[in-house]
Order: sequence, then C-alpha cells, then structure tokens
Amino acid sequence: MSHQTGIVATDELRNFFATCKEGGANEGRYRAVKVSIENETLVLSDSGLADGSFEEDWDTLILPMLEEKQPCYIFYRMDSRGSHGGFEWLFLAYSPDFAHIREKMLYAGTRATMKKEFGQAQIKEEVFGTVAEDMSLAGYHKHLQAQSAPAPLTEAEEELKYIKQQEGVNTHVHVDTRQQTVKGIQFPISQPAITKLQQLKEGQINYVRLELDIVNETIELSGAEDTTVQTLPQRVPTDQPRYHFFVFKHTHEGDYQESVVFIYSMPGYKCSIKERMLYSSCKAPLLEQTEHDIGITAVKKIEIDDGAELTEEFLMDEIHPKKNAYREKFARPQGPAGKRGPRRMIRGANTPSS
Repeated sequence: MSHQTGIVATDELRNFFATCKEGGANEGRYRAVKVSIENETLVLSDSGLADGSFEEDWDTLILPMLEEKQPCYIFYRMDSRGSHGGFEWLFLAYSPDFAHIREKMLYAGTRATMKKEFGQAQIKEEVFGTVAEDMSLAGYHKHLQAQSAPAPLTEAEEELKYIKQQEGVNTHVHVDTRQQTVKGIQFPISQPAITKLQQLKEGQINYVRLELDIVNETIELSGAEDTTVQTLPQRVPTDQPRYHFFVFKHTHEGDYQESVVFIYSMPGYKCSIKERMLYSSCKAPLLEQTEHDIGITAVKKIEIDDGAELTEEFLMDEIHPKKNAYREKFARPQGPAGKRGPRRMIRGANTPSS
C-alpha cells in the first residue's frame, strides 16, 4: 500500500509545500509549517515566517503551535542547504501522552505518508516528542546529543569492557602493590586485617570481615567480633559486597569440629559493575594469600547475595553434604497378572511337517 491509513494531503497543502521549497522571492520566507489530520485528510493548520536564525525562531514559532492533547506534524526549515541545493528541513512528529489512543494511532500510521507528501529528499532529520519540552530547542539539542552518544552497553558488555581495561594495567610488580595474576587481581592485605586473621587462626576470635579499598587498592578490615550462627546474617551488609571468614563450631557424627568457612557476599546488582568485578577478581588471590602466608584454610567457600541464607542447616549441608547410603536396585516390572498362555512351538527349518 502506498498509504498506510489511506490519508492523503489536500491540494492546498501540496501547493503550500511547493511554495515553501521553491526558489525565487519566496525562498527562505517560511520557517515552520504545521500539518494536522482533519476529516481523514492532511491539511495546512498553521505556518510561521522566518525572522532570525533557525535557533532564534525555534521556540517562538514551534511552541505556540503545540496543543496539550492534540498530535500534529511540524516541518521546520533550517538555515543549511542539502546536496539538492535547497534548504534542509526537520520533520517534527508530536504525539502528546494525553491524546486519544485513536488519534495517536492515526498520526503514527500516517507519518510515512506525510514525509512522502513533503518530499523525503529535503528532510534532514526526524524528531519525535510526547511533551512540549521535547519539541523545544533544548529538547532538540538533547536529541542531537543522544544521537551522537554511543549505544548503551548491556551488563555483560560492561563487564567485558572492564575486563579488557584491567588487562591493560601496569604490569610492573612491587611487593606492596597489586598484582594481576592468572586467577585474578591481588590487593595487599592491610596490617590490621592480617592481625585479626592471625587471631582467628589462633582461636581468639571466630569471625573476620574484610572489604576492598578500591581507591587505594588494598584489602581492609571491616569488622572482627565473636559471632554465633544466629547473629552471622546480621554481619552481612545488604548494599555492599564483603569477604567473611567464620569459624563454624558444630558437631558432626558425634565429633566436635571447628571449620573455617569463607563467605563471599555480593548483594546482586545493588553494587557497581566495578565493585562486582574487583571483588570477584580479588577473591581467589585473597584465599591463596591467607592460606600460604597466614595458614588459614577454608574448608568451604560459599557465595551468597543475602545474609538470611546463612542458617545452621545451610552451613551443615554445605560442609557435610548428605549422601544417599542406600540406593534402591532397579525393580524389574512384573508381567501381566494371571497365567501365561500355552507355550508355542516354533517350527525350525529342519523340523518335518506333519
């Protein structure tokens, strides 16, 4: 179909378009042309003459043409010329939020026809708006900025971008600076944090919480206090990632045990991408450093997004997974009830026939 809605322009509108675009005495005279749909026809609704530059005339001409609940089209002439030699025009499609649904659909379905009636070769750009601010000069500038800005990245693309940035970090290794290894990024552990970890190893305390200082690229002490399984969820921040070392004291199969559990808490997407990537990348080097340099070996490494997950039953299942001691053998299904029929004799190739 040449027209999606069957709506076409009146002869008056077509003649006015020709007058606006023609050379000679009328060239550059008209700055704005408003078109509406009336009785299922595209009609000339209003027009404005040029007085200054296209930016100076913008708000003075366009904003008074807008109605709160009525869609419309506006062709606005720029001061630049295209390859065809004539002036370039902007096509503004205005469809306010409070307009009737039928009106919105009608104008949306006629938009391609409207551009064709005017002449697409002279339309430089199309701008769509739902409020008057979108149609203002400031709104047009925002539209240009949005057009030139790069497309927004997905979460996966953001993380990939950050990884590539990390691959380009300074490879100079110093004993007190971070190191990028195959397993991740190693930040040095601060002395207060090392002291508390040593106390945890010696049994003086049973809980240590660590955090990353992203600015100084170090691992700092966030908290260290005696903690029970019941109070452990309260130690987990709801809006920031943390590392936790917890000595889980419990009895299993009659034996008393004290198991060091490493907990990596990451509260979903409440944290920035940089935080998520750094905490994830620093985790393995931290565990390696605490095991080799301090002597703390975590029997279980757990990752959670909510402290409420840390119950005694959850920790027991993580450290001592339940095993199925009895595996039921495959039960062969029984045949149909009742007696079998008489056995059939299968005549062989060498069996004489009677």
